[in-house]
Amino acid sequence: MQVAQVMKYESTLAETEVYKRFKSDLREKIQCVCEGLTKQGNPTLLNEIYTELYIMQGGSEEVNNEHEVRQIETASRRTATEDTPIKCNDIFKPLPGQDKPIRTVLTTGIAGIGKTVSVQKFILDWAEGKANQDIHFIFPLLLRELNLMKDQEHSLMSLLQSFCRESKIFDCSKHTALFIIDGLDECRLPLNFLDNKSMSDVTETASLDVLLTNLIKGNLLPSALIWITSRPAAASQIPSEYVDQVTEIRGFSDPQKEEYFRKRISEQRLANKIILHIKYSRSLYIMCHIPVFCWISATVLEKMFGEADSGKIPKTLTQMYTHFLLIQTKIREKYSESKETEKEMILKLGRLAFQQLEKGNLIFYEEDLRECGIDVREASVYSGVCTQIFREELGLCQEKVYCFVHLSIQEHLAALYVYLSFIYNNTDVLGQGIDIKHAAQFKCLTLYDINMRAVDKALQSKTGHLDLFLRFLLGLSLESNQILLQGLLTQTRSSSKDTEKITDYIKIRIRMDPSPEKTINLFHCLSELNDHSLVKEIQNYMRPGNLTKSKVSPSQWSAVVFALLTSEKEMDVFELQKYTGSTPDRSHITAENVLLKLLLVVEASKKAVLNNCNLSEKSCSALASVLSSPYSSLRELDLSHNKLQDSGVELLSAGLKSPHCKLEILSLRGAKLTAKSCRILASALRLNSSALRGLDLSYNKLQDSGVRLLSAGLRDRHCKLEKLGLWRCNVTKRSCEVLASILRSKSSSLRELDLSENNLQDSGMKKFSAGLKNPHCKLEILSVRDCKLREKSCEALASSFRASPSSLIELDLSNNDLRDSGVKLLSAGLNNSHCKLMTLKLMNCGITDEGCDALASALKSMPSNLRELDLYGNRIGDSGKNLLYSLQDDPSYKLEKLHLIQQERPDSPVPSCVSMKSEKSMGHPPLLEERNCTPENNLIQQERPDSPVPSCVSMKSEKSMGHPPLLEERNFTPENSLIQQERPDSPVPSCVSMKSEKSMGHPPLLEERNFTPENSLIQQERPNSAVPSCVSMKSEKSMGHPPLLEERNLTPGNSLIQQERPNSAVPSCVSMKSEKSMGHPPLLEERDFIPENK
Repeated sequence: MQVAQVMKYESTLAETEVYKRFKSDLREKIQCVCEGLTKQGNPTLLNEIYTELYIMQGGSEEVNNEHEVRQIETASRRTATEDTPIKCNDIFKPLPGQDKPIRTVLTTGIAGIGKTVSVQKFILDWAEGKANQDIHFIFPLLLRELNLMKDQEHSLMSLLQSFCRESKIFDCSKHTALFIIDGLDECRLPLNFLDNKSMSDVTETASLDVLLTNLIKGNLLPSALIWITSRPAAASQIPSEYVDQVTEIRGFSDPQKEEYFRKRISEQRLANKIILHIKYSRSLYIMCHIPVFCWISATVLEKMFGEADSGKIPKTLTQMYTHFLLIQTKIREKYSESKETEKEMILKLGRLAFQQLEKGNLIFYEEDLRECGIDVREASVYSGVCTQIFREELGLCQEKVYCFVHLSIQEHLAALYVYLSFIYNNTDVLGQGIDIKHAAQFKCLTLYDINMRAVDKALQSKTGHLDLFLRFLLGLSLESNQILLQGLLTQTRSSSKDTEKITDYIKIRIRMDPSPEKTINLFHCLSELNDHSLVKEIQNYMRPGNLTKSKVSPSQWSAVVFALLTSEKEMDVFELQKYTGSTPDRSHITAENVLLKLLLVVEASKKAVLNNCNLSEKSCSALASVLSSPYSSLRELDLSHNKLQDSGVELLSAGLKSPHCKLEILSLRGAKLTAKSCRILASALRLNSSALRGLDLSYNKLQDSGVRLLSAGLRDRHCKLEKLGLWRCNVTKRSCEVLASILRSKSSSLRELDLSENNLQDSGMKKFSAGLKNPHCKLEILSVRDCKLREKSCEALASSFRASPSSLIELDLSNNDLRDSGVKLLSAGLNNSHCKLMTLKLMNCGITDEGCDALASALKSMPSNLRELDLYGNRIGDSGKNLLYSLQDDPSYKLEKLHLIQQERPDSPVPSCVSMKSEKSMGHPPLLEERNCTPENNLIQQERPDSPVPSCVSMKSEKSMGHPPLLEERNFTPENSLIQQERPDSPVPSCVSMKSEKSMGHPPLLEERNFTPENSLIQQERPNSAVPSCVSMKSEKSMGHPPLLEERNLTPGNSLIQQERPNSAVPSCVSMKSEKSMGHPPLLEERDFIPENK
């Protein structure tokens, strides 16, 4: 009954004339967008030109002091899929996983990125009845206008009525209202959240500062929605406890840039021409990330491409903005009756731009204009450059508010003012107005002196607020740009000597090695001066390994960074070894020093592969700064097999704990860590801001104490970790109860766990399996290879398969002494209707035909989901093989992939060494497939008719589509050599296959093991054998997303086949392998082969 009454009341409200007028007035005010000068023609309808912007969850309220052009360059390298996109109309709708309702949203974005237009689109769709009809009233409050009332007192209701008379029908007890506070960065109110008095009465009178702080805090109208927009630098004015969701507007993606131009320019042939030109100039294309710059570019290029004799098409920022200014001055001539010259007006606006830029102001008022001698009426006509914001509602708009169309236009005009002041008045305004007539030491003042002072001043700025201004000023020094301004300039002061001098000076400042950000801006300055010599100079150094083999100067390092950051190629993966080469002993610089030089490139990359680079804790400190950067794109970091130690992880954790850190996957395999690192990492996992989903700590001596410390973070409700690698971490059965408690935790997100090569034993697995049975357990992939398990572990695991629900879909029990008795117990769980297991790996588990019978019985049961079965390395006879093959061939069963080792031929005195593998994994780990080996595909070396011994061929093809592991090489010495020495009495040479695998991909890295007589991978010589054993040694290097195997053509020129010796009665054994990995998942590793499971 109550719901029906509310609906009836809402229907009545919507039908009232006053309410209809309220919506209609609001729609009329914001349905049109005036891009620049309003008198150019009819205003553009917002619905016609609006291009959906990317609003991303997870911006930052922290102070951001870097120049916004730097933020543009960073944002332009991001992809839209990196964060959670939110549509404009869904800004108040909770995202998946968010339980708390959203009251206050803070949306940040650089100047001109589209904050106000997004607000206007939201209001327009609401006013037209398209979205958010559960909101009854929307009240836009522009802070640039509220600044004019800062000395007045109002109640909230009187303030709203001064905004709109129809708001008197607003009843705060019955209606839902949205207050949009647009332009926090323009606010000149103190916003003292700490000391302002509290108030809850909407009729009580107070200052605007008190009203706003109480409205945002929720003391006034706690049921109202609040949407605040701000540039990043001002966002911190709102304490985080009063903000439910922070979002960031990213501007146009690359496809959206094209979409804008096609909507803006109706003639598609012309639009295509403009898009191609913009793409050709990297600096212009990056700036098109800002919608306002797209408008500027469209304005200029549409006119220039449309004219027969349009002159040189702009390729630099200075050229583009100068052309834009000229177009606006011509429009002014058309509409203005003023006799004031263009030069006088430009100087006045330039002075305003320069003075306000130095103060950091983007918004100014009538008194600011009058200080610069600007007639307010003239400024209104000249709105193509200086936009007037004017509203006629009672009480709010007693004065006019002004701003430039965009900050970059203000910076261009400021630079033009500095240049014209020198040309016309012999004044250096950067030097506080020193006049050469009164300063003898400056009577020979040159353009070089002006530019040099500007370079120094920009480098001294902590916020970089003069960076783009400097680019424009230097660009104006070129004669080609001065020719464009010949209507304004009666004389020029450009000389090739001045240009050469300032270019040399900038190079000197680059060699002085300022901060990386400052250095990058200086390279942009050189580009504006058409000097690309330093970048060309370093092209030869960019080849793999050359950076460490040659002596590279600081300026050349800076050029490398600039070249990489401005490259058209996307910065997906940064591989340190690509720049250090493989001969560190001959290097002039260490890999660590290379990393420190290229930190900005790491920051711009999505994935950084830094494994096996002899990095120390010094690198960890530097990487922490990258992770803490609000501009960092880094999502995956591989630091495996570097001696970081606990001290390094502690330094790195400062970055992991930063609210800006977006790292999702971290690999610290073999980094010499102990339990202390687990405590440090656990504290980072407990943070609400942590984004870490994958953590690999394998090959570190963490022990049980480390697992216990880490579990505190894994059980925390904020922990998002899904994948954990603890391979060979000296963990024992004591940790199994701790791990089971994590699986039982409702808040645990763990889905993949690798505990291989830890001494868990049956007693440990029994405790662990108790966690698998819990209904809160989400674990899907479990690897417990070589964990000293026997048949009792199979019984415990089988009982977990029968649990409802059972989440496990992949289980690896390889290299455990399970035998047939264990497999029988395991099979009893496989045929249960609750069992979801799809992949089962039982390599080298001592299984015979008897075990195959039990597995076949389980596979025949209709509920069986098993699609992959790996029995490689077991003693299975023909009957067992035939039974399993028949199930694989039968379409009524689900088994798709079966892996078995080829048995010895009864007529052969020497065992055949044929391993047939093909791995295709579309998801997590790789699956093996057997190949048909026939004479037609000629992978198997044919028997020679005169040979008494079969050839030994190992054929492998691995394709990994997923996360995969990295294999590493080890030092081979006589003590630990894998290569079998020739026996003096052997007539046949040993057969050795050597491989090296390094995968630069995601987590787990596979390593070769310590080889001892107990766990040797080398087949022992039989005392009665006349043929030497065959040894396969692997080390794979993958420089990308890891390696897939390809077959190669083997010819005498490139042959991998050991040539027959003329006196040999036995053919050589050849291993042919080529691996290419296209994705994430793990590659197969060789395991310990002992007489029982050989």
